Amino acid sequence: METLDQNLVSSWFDVQSVPQTFVHPPEKRPGNSIDVPPCKNIPVVDLGSRDRSHTIQQISKASQDFGFFQVFNHGVCKKLIDDIMSISKEFHKMPRKDKIIEGSKDPSGRCKFYTSSENYANEEVHYWRDALTHPAHSSENYMQFLPQKPTQYREVFKAYVDEVRNMGSMILEMLAEGLGLSKEFFNGGLSENPTLLSNHYPPCPDPTLTLGLTKHRDPSLITILLQDSEGLQVFKDGNWIGVEPISSGFVVNIGYVMQMISNSKFKGADHRVVTNSRAARTTIAYFIYPSNETVIEPANVLCNPPLYRSMKFTEFLQHFKSKAANDEEMSKVLSLSSS
Repeated sequence: METLDQNLVSSWFDVQSVPQTFVHPPEKRPGNSIDVPPCKNIPVVDLGSRDRSHTIQQISKASQDFGFFQVFNHGVCKKLIDDIMSISKEFHKMPRKDKIIEGSKDPSGRCKFYTSSENYANEEVHYWRDALTHPAHSSENYMQFLPQKPTQYREVFKAYVDEVRNMGSMILEMLAEGLGLSKEFFNGGLSENPTLLSNHYPPCPDPTLTLGLTKHRDPSLITILLQDSEGLQVFKDGNWIGVEPISSGFVVNIGYVMQMISNSKFKGADHRVVTNSRAARTTIAYFIYPSNETVIEPANVLCNPPLYRSMKFTEFLQHFKSKAANDEEMSKVLSLSSS
């Protein structure tokens, strides 16, 4: 049986071809669409604007039409953005045994380091990435299991998530108001389980054959993504469009949970990650999840009629994982008309 030490994509030096277990079926390969030009119509929102009503309108329209948008003037200082990206890259550059040790200290398994996905052993085809994930809480209960190498990881992480949490709360308030809900609607159980995911996509010898991540929607309320280079693509109107990073900006992605609560007024964005042959790519995703026992259902004022059935978040996750993020299959499971 292969070990994680052998599986890590970042451990393959000078690989000349894509291993067969990473070659995706022809209908799922990116092919020539790896080089789609960046879309110029992606909504970009100034969170520092004094016109709150206008900002809410922008965010709401983007959530309806695109399922995602980019933000600037968000309150996260540039130094922290640079520091978290730098420390994440430093982690992924460490010797593989160090990465494995630093990502396996949590007995509960919530802090973990892996390649491809958390379901590597059962995948039919793998993804061209290594990843570190752990809770995005800064309390000592969680911090004690985080990597101690690089030496400043915990310090930088704590400062970063404190500021990103504030940005996330601000965005959720405006999304709630855009839906006609109280601005506190998403407080508490609906947003109390944030998670950080640091993705590393090494250079790939043939990006047309494989993917960093396949087409999917996130099982979150929203996802706040920091990316250092191109590679994120969103599926819109039957085509893949590229999402070009903006300086010190973030991509905000509407997740499946938000889609359910909004009764499909806000739509989750289908997206994927393509690789490249020139350089490694690093991203840091901050997922805002509900607690496991929180009930997910359309908000009462938006039920005319309700499109989704009620379920605890833990049940939703079971469906999500079993359906491999297949939107058509997920819709059948979650739809009120099919229950």
